[in-house]
Amino acid sequence: MPTLTEPKLISGNANPPLAKAVARRMSMHRGMSVGLVDARVERFNDGEIFVEVFENVRGEDMFIIQPTSNPANDNLMELLIIADALRRSSAGRITAVIPYFGYARQDRRMKARTPISAKLVANLLTEAGVERVLTMDLHATQIQGFFDIPVDNLYAAPIFALDIMHHFKDRMDELMVVSPDVGGVARARELAKRINSPLSIVDKRREKAGEVAEMTVIGDVTDKVCLIVDDLCDTAGTLCKAADLLIEKGAKEVHSYISHGVLSGPAVPRITSSSMKSLVITDTIQATEAVKNAENIRIVPTAPIFAQAILNTWNGTSVSSLFELDTLGPIYEGLYSGQ
Repeated sequence: MPTLTEPKLISGNANPPLAKAVARRMSMHRGMSVGLVDARVERFNDGEIFVEVFENVRGEDMFIIQPTSNPANDNLMELLIIADALRRSSAGRITAVIPYFGYARQDRRMKARTPISAKLVANLLTEAGVERVLTMDLHATQIQGFFDIPVDNLYAAPIFALDIMHHFKDRMDELMVVSPDVGGVARARELAKRINSPLSIVDKRREKAGEVAEMTVIGDVTDKVCLIVDDLCDTAGTLCKAADLLIEKGAKEVHSYISHGVLSGPAVPRITSSSMKSLVITDTIQATEAVKNAENIRIVPTAPIFAQAILNTWNGTSVSSLFELDTLGPIYEGLYSGQ
């Protein structure tokens, strides 16, 4: 049964442009103005976070839009404190819209005496009053099981498929989807199925964290336009090495499709000077000026899919319907009108 109240959006400081874009898309779908709830999220001199909500939210269906990207700890605390403020203001339901879920790489114990931080974050969110989570491309899908509340994990693959079919429409038979490691094969295979392309794998061996000792290509990439697919790119070292290796093995071009452009440290200079013709990321993480100005980095929007997912959650209709191109295509019609 649809609820009687309207969905209300509130944003932290992690990615205000995305939050505003989601509000604009929802306004288009609803045929009425949907704005962000008036609130202030600020810091005291010692760094403490303070939140004040200026509108009545009693009984309202609230959606907090806040990726927990860099600075991860500050953005996570903002999200928790906003949730607590809404709960204490008698909000009807609180959904955390976390386009990029930080700490997702710490989903299991790799060594003795180490934490499972993703589980701790799940506990914190639930304790703060969050009743539902909406996110995109979790680094490890089992994190959904860390929560005792519903978690909807959206996928960037159908958005990337639309983008690929638009930008490579005359070269579809030349495409080869590449997984940059064995662990990402399922993600790469999903995209390969959507665009009906073959799949290759870059097998990498690490001697220690952050350093790749050896890389080999599984599959023939000769004269192929290779599309490297992964969920996140941090320092871009492995990504750039994989692109160089694919060119060395005979690939015609290398492009990359990455869900979350963390792009920390030397990432942007590495990418701009690499053999990759383009890196396509989403706007789940707010882009820095360096990322915006990089000639071979392109950003595709996630506001259309998040806006529709929020409306579907509010209406009590299917979110998984957004995984299909037939459903997602019309939502992105303005962007890929030539498709």
